Amino acid sequence: MLDLAALPELPEAEHTRRIFERVAVGRRVARADVAEDPIVLDGRPAAWVAARLTGRTVREAHRRGKYLWLVLDEGPHPIVHLGMTGTLRSPGDEPLRLASSPRAVDRSWPPRFTKLLLALDDGGALAFTNARRLGRILFRDDPAGEPPIARLGFDPLTDMPSRARFAALLSRRPRAVLKALLLDQGFAAGVGNWIADEVLHRAALDPRRRAGSLADAEVARLHEALRHVVVTAVRAGASKDALPADWLFHRRWGKDPDARTADGERVEHLVIGGRTTAWVPSRQR
Repeated sequence: MLDLAALPELPEAEHTRRIFERVAVGRRVARADVAEDPIVLDGRPAAWVAARLTGRTVREAHRRGKYLWLVLDEGPHPIVHLGMTGTLRSPGDEPLRLASSPRAVDRSWPPRFTKLLLALDDGGALAFTNARRLGRILFRDDPAGEPPIARLGFDPLTDMPSRARFAALLSRRPRAVLKALLLDQGFAAGVGNWIADEVLHRAALDPRRRAGSLADAEVARLHEALRHVVVTAVRAGASKDALPADWLFHRRWGKDPDARTADGERVEHLVIGGRTTAWVPSRQR
């Protein structure tokens, strides 16, 4: 069964970007081993992908929302989306685990389900794994200026809007349900299910509320909660154990009917927009 707690969201994507930056930026790709997989490679043959990467020098590593891209010394440039189970590994690094899983951590090298293995000119290496084939490796001449990245909304870590601008964005979507709006990547790029629940819990807002129903003070709480949750999770390195002990995150999984917050409040579950939502009715209005 898929470990839902491990689904990559903005903090995991930023963790991945930093691996790219630490290991690959300033290095030349000496060899690219690419698995033949038309789904992950967006219809490109493995040989085509390998040819576009081999010999190229990595100049920069960027992220917006859940998308990452490398700027090479010559285009097209690769975009990586982690999907539901995608990871980036470097030899010797401890595999990232956002939440506990009954499965043993794969510390082998190269890891299982590797779709792309880059050997760098300084002896370093990177492996992109994708067990369920829901991640993607795309190529664009101008990644930031072309879809899919160009369609994304603001990034809560790198370009969080001012409170006034945030209020204006909400006012354009008055009928939108708050939980669904936060999950809309065209609104807030990189926010996934657990972050949306954590934000709404911290802001003390019912996930079923409409954006147009919020008073000014509630807009302010939502704005601050979104900024705080994302920044805190990124500073924690997307590690479960480093997240604050009183966060809803630690008590939201599995639809446990007996789940309680750190303060003893009952955690309940409902479905909004097809996604399981954890919330605390006694707190969120």
